[in-house]
Amino acid sequence: LTEILRYARDLKEPVLLHVRTIKGKDFTPAEENPDAYHGVSPFDPETGEPLKQGRASFSSVFGREVARLAREDPRVCAVTAAMQTGTGLDYFALQFPDRFFDVGIAEGCAVSMAAGMAKQGAVPVVAVYSTFLQRAYDMLLHDVALDRLHVVLAVDRAGLVGEDGETHQGVFDLAFLSTVPHITVLAPSNYAELRSMLRSALYDYDGPVAVRYPRGVEDPRFLEDTSDQPDCVLRQGDQFTLAGYGNLVGEMLEAAELLEQEGI
Repeated sequence: LTEILRYARDLKEPVLLHVRTIKGKDFTPAEENPDAYHGVSPFDPETGEPLKQGRASFSSVFGREVARLAREDPRVCAVTAAMQTGTGLDYFALQFPDRFFDVGIAEGCAVSMAAGMAKQGAVPVVAVYSTFLQRAYDMLLHDVALDRLHVVLAVDRAGLVGEDGETHQGVFDLAFLSTVPHITVLAPSNYAELRSMLRSALYDYDGPVAVRYPRGVEDPRFLEDTSDQPDCVLRQGDQFTLAGYGNLVGEMLEAAELLEQEGI
């Protein structure tokens, strides 16, 4: 690089420097499977194998369920924007390569493409991180919502994301999705509700539907499936009301227990 810069200075002309990087250069497991090393937990440096086996997550449960639904219905397709592994669509892509579409880092293109697919009778599921769905807001409004097209958005990493970092915080989707006409937004509290709501999103609603779920694993404090009810009472009381949705339900139940210890 020093020689190139010296040459550019002596030449006194613009020089275009094209750098090609290889993720995990000289570490064979990372070179062969770069997606798996996008963000890593502790692993064996000799083999590249993780030291802890991954547990089921909202993303992996979504991926398995949408593949199961696709086995039942040939209209179901999956679309992603360079996030096949992150959104849990590896299993779908392997089973249904002709119905899996990766448009690259172009979320707006993914949503517009899904709109066209919906017009032709397909049932497209667009899997996207909440923070990246912001890039497709215009397409969601103009290409999907105004025509009431049935496009399902699987909004991964909704809410706080911990180790994924500040750029990935999914804190805006509820605000901007609420401005989209004709849309239905569903927020499962656990895996059972995610499975039920995904099927419901595909078959029980018209127009665009967003199913938003968090990064990580389900909260064991609330594992019931109440997705068939618009609202439900989980604990009775006469002094205090806690209302919420999604993965915060477990937090509310813990708060209720703490309040009860204080006599409330």
